[in-house]
Amino acid sequence: MSAPIKLARAIHLVSALWTLCLAILIFFDVTGRGIFSQPIPGTKEIIQNSVVAITFLQLPLAIYTGSMLRTTVFADAVPKALRRILRSLGYLLGIAFFLGLCLGTYESFFDAWRIGEYEGEGALRVPTWPVRGLILIMSLFGIWAYASMLVYDWKDRLIDENEAPGSIA
Repeated sequence: MSAPIKLARAIHLVSALWTLCLAILIFFDVTGRGIFSQPIPGTKEIIQNSVVAITFLQLPLAIYTGSMLRTTVFADAVPKALRRILRSLGYLLGIAFFLGLCLGTYESFFDAWRIGEYEGEGALRVPTWPVRGLILIMSLFGIWAYASMLVYDWKDRLIDENEAPGSIA
């Protein structure tokens, strides 16, 4: 297993632990609100930023394992060689999407960093640059993952499509 795939798995584990922490936060917030009429301040802002971050942390492993959305209607109806071309087109579209995301995010990330932009008022102010930076970094990783999958596919290093589409042998 290559280093980027190991990194993607480690990042996915971080996102799972982060999700568990959010579930605990939500439980205590709801419990505090219901029993003591005292919610945890800033819960909304934390969750709002965390959901975006968790989603982007899970993307590289989803790409490497072939877990991104795909339609089998077309793939099952065409010969194996054409399926590879369709997968390659999907990889190239993924690269283009994440490249566009990088180009659209880097300026807002640096602006948020420079001016100290934040969300929320009162009890908790959450800086926006960490989430914007995470989107930028994970988008770069997404480009790498799709490019890797394209190379793996054309070098016949993917498991049979019917067993685990997109998985690496």
